[in-house]
Amino acid sequence: MVSQSFSHVRHWVFDLDNTLYHPSVRLFDQIEVKMTNYVMSTLGVDKKVADQLRGDYWREHGTTLAGLMAHHDLDPDPFLIEVHDINFDQLEPDPQLAAHVKALPGKRIIYTNGTAPYAEQVLARRGLADCFDEIYGVEHANYRPKPERQAFDTIFAKAGIETETAAMFEDDPRNLQAPHDLGMRTVHVAPEPVGGAHIHHHTDDLTAFLAQI
Repeated sequence: MVSQSFSHVRHWVFDLDNTLYHPSVRLFDQIEVKMTNYVMSTLGVDKKVADQLRGDYWREHGTTLAGLMAHHDLDPDPFLIEVHDINFDQLEPDPQLAAHVKALPGKRIIYTNGTAPYAEQVLARRGLADCFDEIYGVEHANYRPKPERQAFDTIFAKAGIETETAAMFEDDPRNLQAPHDLGMRTVHVAPEPVGGAHIHHHTDDLTAFLAQI
């Protein structure tokens, strides 16, 4: 049944963090610490306030960066460079995942709210560097983040994604609404499923799911 659901798909869009590696790796914990420290230093607030702003902006704007840009006119590039300067030692290669991604017919891209250089480092550590045709980060969407529809429109136009023959794999269910509205097949990749008509499939094991396609 999974195979039939994707028989029309020729454009494959993958999120990066907590999608192409399991969230138990907790790579994003390092980024969150970096974000909090950056907010403390830039805005001159204490850790409690910085953590509060980081969370509030993520919920309200899609990313902490988007909130900082909207409310504090933050320059995005120094922020993005700093918060993605982390240790990748927890990541391990996944040859099976690489084989299944490579077997997907058509075009395969990464679209992340992180940056493309950061994505390249993650993919290299996972043994996925040669699995994708293109990598798109938040910088390619003029720093507008998923789940904004405009961000998706910008990236899909640049990548030449035909949404009626496309699928999106993503850990954040918010980021599947726009792809669904654009006619894409949507896959929520996370330990626990969530409800929503905009989510066609859920999996807690991306490698096993792709093996069915």
